[in-house]
Amino acid sequence: MMTTIATSKVTVIVGLGITGLSVARFLAKQNCPFLLMDTRENPPLKEEYIAEFPLNMPICGELDQAALNTADQIILSPGIGLSHSALSEASKHGVEIIGDIELFARHADAPIIAITGSNGKSTVTTLVGEMATAAGLTVEVGGNIGIAALELLSKPKPDFYVLELSSFQLETTQKLNAFAATILNVSRDHMDRYDSYVAYHSAKTRIYFGAKNRIVNREDPLTFGPLAQGVSEINFGVNAPDLKQFGIIQRGDKKYLAQGAKPLISVDELKMVGTHNLSNALAAMALLSVMGGLNEHSLEALKQFKGLDHRCQWIAEKNGITFINDSKATNIGACSAAITGLLPTLKADEKLLLIMGGQSKGADFSEIEKIIDDRIRAVLLMGEDAELIKQAVPSSIDTHLTQSMASAVEKAYQLALPGDRVLLSPACASFDMFEGFEDRGHQFAVAVGGL
Repeated sequence: MMTTIATSKVTVIVGLGITGLSVARFLAKQNCPFLLMDTRENPPLKEEYIAEFPLNMPICGELDQAALNTADQIILSPGIGLSHSALSEASKHGVEIIGDIELFARHADAPIIAITGSNGKSTVTTLVGEMATAAGLTVEVGGNIGIAALELLSKPKPDFYVLELSSFQLETTQKLNAFAATILNVSRDHMDRYDSYVAYHSAKTRIYFGAKNRIVNREDPLTFGPLAQGVSEINFGVNAPDLKQFGIIQRGDKKYLAQGAKPLISVDELKMVGTHNLSNALAAMALLSVMGGLNEHSLEALKQFKGLDHRCQWIAEKNGITFINDSKATNIGACSAAITGLLPTLKADEKLLLIMGGQSKGADFSEIEKIIDDRIRAVLLMGEDAELIKQAVPSSIDTHLTQSMASAVEKAYQLALPGDRVLLSPACASFDMFEGFEDRGHQFAVAVGGL
């Protein structure tokens, strides 16, 4: 049963998007008085909110400092940073500032499986949900993917909640108390939000606060951290595992996903492509093991899982040239994971053509030099920061500036040879040219279809 919130003051919700609306609905069910504010004059869900709460109009355009300073509590949407001056002032007045995930954790009536990482978290979250369902467990999946976390509390109690969590959501989470939590990997991202890489990493590690089981990537030291007494830890990686851990082993001429020395699935049986997706599969297996759902049924679901749209998604083959949509790669780490995952699958005479570009979000592209070698036939650049990326691409690589997705695809097709793969993995945000990464991936598919 959920606890009713009792207070003589007003809770202030800051941010009117999917999260803010879910908080308003939750507080209304709890009979908790609230105000809702947004820094934008016309936030995207304003009309929907007004239709549901016509007697509680939102305050838009400027945050009401007086109301914030006297609030019982502020529930902050992830799109707004804690560094906002109005929030800093309210904090000085002793007002507690939390996010919807902290509120969810305080009221959740089933164990939480929590998943974060710079890359792969949507894939792993979805995969864990499908594998758990196949194993006979009931789960509700949401958070940073699909349904807002608080909306899950209105559904029948499941065996587990499975949440994808961003660093923005974790910033305002005090103690998640997850049954199992994982950081899949950490690479530079959102440097336009954080003043340092350390601050970004620190936000990610909050997922472990109060966790009973911790799943870490043994190939990425940044997924580790101090281990509290009584916390169980399992690790995964695409190398050979120790006893009871998860990894890849060789048996004859085949490679297997395995727990310890026990082979579970042949790599050849998976529909997902790329080494990074092997890592994602192993992370999901480790989580299922602590959930009590790693069995023949969940492993069969893993075999059938094709991955998510816009994440190393096979689009088409044209005259022996394969086109892959990885539009969700909005940072260098994701782009690197796609490249390093696909290169080992190429034969000696096959190469990769890479389409990149967009809004860099303050990223340092010097890392590109480490991931692009002579197996990259060409790099096609587009968008706001194309020139910035070009400066980081090794001069030995054939590089072209293009003006649109269609022209980038067409140029890649002209340069490619049979057996090559054309990979859209932008390493940038999309809003300079597209409505979002989904629109960018869709336009890539349309351009490929028009060849």
